[in-house]
Parts: sequence; C-alpha cells; structure tokens
Amino acid sequence: MELATTYLGLPLKNPVMPGASPLVDQLDTVRRLEDAGAGAVVMRSLFEEQITNDQLAEFAHTENPAESTSEATSFFPQMEDYAFGPDRYLEQISRIKEAVDIPVIGSLNGVSLGGWIDSARLIQQAGADALELNVYYIATDPTESGSEVEQRTLDILQAVKESVTIPIAVKLSPFFSSPGHFAKQLDAMGAAGVVLYNRFYQPDIDIEELEATHRLGLSDSTELRLRLRWAAILHGHLKADIAVSGGVHTVEDIIKAIMCGANVVQVVSCLLKYGPSYIGSLINGVRHWLEDHEYESIDQMRGSMSLQHCPDPTVFERANYLRVLQLWKV
Repeated sequence: MELATTYLGLPLKNPVMPGASPLVDQLDTVRRLEDAGAGAVVMRSLFEEQITNDQLAEFAHTENPAESTSEATSFFPQMEDYAFGPDRYLEQISRIKEAVDIPVIGSLNGVSLGGWIDSARLIQQAGADALELNVYYIATDPTESGSEVEQRTLDILQAVKESVTIPIAVKLSPFFSSPGHFAKQLDAMGAAGVVLYNRFYQPDIDIEELEATHRLGLSDSTELRLRLRWAAILHGHLKADIAVSGGVHTVEDIIKAIMCGANVVQVVSCLLKYGPSYIGSLINGVRHWLEDHEYESIDQMRGSMSLQHCPDPTVFERANYLRVLQLWKV
C-alpha cells in the first residue's frame, strides 16, 4: 500500500502532517510526531509584529532610551508572550532539522511586506525546506476593494519569492469573492502550494464590560466542508499543490480531502486534544481504508470526487443547493 506523496516538491512518506501550532515548541514532541509517522512538520508562525517590535526595540535601545509607543501597541501581545522571538525561531528551525529527518516548513504571518523579505531569507538559511505565507488580514476599511486585498498577498508572494529559493505555499482566507481565480493568480506567480484555509478567530462581545472578548476554540469536522468544496473546485486547475487545513480530525476526513484533490492534510486540533501519537492512528487508519477498498495508492483516489469530473460545476453546485433546501421537512 503506497502512502507516499509529494508536497511543494518535497517527497513525503504520507500526506498527514501537523500544521502550524505549538506542537513544534519542544524537540521531544517533534520527535514523537516523527516517530508516529508525520509526513512533515509546519513551524508555528513567526508574526510580522514580532519582527517589527524586535526592530523597534533595538532602535529604541540604541537611539532613544525613553519609552515611546503608540496606544495601538497595547492591543498586541508583549514580546515575552510570544513562544519564540525572531532569533529563537531561527534557532528552533535549526534544532528541529538536526533532530528529525522529515521536512520542516517555516511559517510567516503578517499583512504587509515589513520584515518578511529578510525573515524569509533567514528562515531558508536556518534550514527550512519550504515556507508557508500566512496572510492574516481582515478588510475593515469599507473603501478598500477586493482587488486591493488580493494585490496585498500577490505583492508579498512576489517579494518573498525574489528573496528565497525554497518552495512557497500561501495559506488562504476563505473570504475572497472568487477564490478559484485568486488561487490561479498565485499559481501563475509561482506559488508551489495553496493551503485551504486559515481559521479566522471571531471575537465575541462582553455586554457587561462593553468590550470584545477573544477565545481560541479547537476545530471540529464540520469545518472541513468548506475546505472540501474548494479543494474539489480547484483540483485540476492548478500546478500548485493543495493542502487542506482545518476540520481534519478523523480517517474519513483525510480520505474525503484527498478524494476532493488535496495533496496533503494538516492536522492540529486533534493532536492538541489527543496527543502526538494520534497522528499514527490516523495514518494507520488511512492505510487500512485503502486496503479494504482495494486502492493501491493515495494517488489513485486523489481528485476522484473533484468537480473536474463534472461537465458543468455551476449547475452541479446550484442543484445541490436547491436539493438540500427543498428536502428539508418541518
């Protein structure tokens, strides 16, 4: 039974990997993930604000000892709240590369060019096999157009590609008006992969204290449906690989994602809940499912449920929408 696949040009022993998360903070945990069978690991994100604050702190120390920060700074975590500063982040990549034999993918999270170019180059020098660009941006300005939002990401990709030679994946938001068209733009610009999707954490309201509250909740399998839809739509239209991230918790979730066209799946919440060894249960479950259903490899079933096999995807989507609504009985 062949579980081997490729992602971002990297050979992987199977398509299941932990996504960006605290799981890489300890070398022992990373080793446990490799021992359990992880195909690769994705570093937790290095944030643009960490890079900027580090640069500002150095400037303030050398040029202006007096504390001088804007009010907006208080909205962000203090530097000591981050798991790794920029230097420690690079050290951790090097330590992981020395500790395990599976590919290590770096991750940068931001909204502007900022220090991304230099940081991307340093991440490559630290030994990362690939880089994931996580452009976490909410268009809160009503005057900003959709094309301007898209161009922000395209500019970042172009700038980073010019500074590194390792393959780059772009982690997308689900809120673009035409995700397929935007993915094809990224593909044409040379993105080696697209990741579906970033989980945007929605604030709640404390009606007594009159303030926004934030709570990080783990995903569940219901979040997978959005990813399945767009993996199925994009499959066959991109040279770039497709990673499904968010809502992958079970063997069935992995099978569905690959059938819709995913090259790999990224798992986080289920590993945080059940521990690193759970990834081994998922991989063994996929192997047994393939054997039971007489598949010889992962590649054999990839894309079998994509819309590439549908003569008119628009009519297919509309028909499913009508069918679901009309079959509901009170």
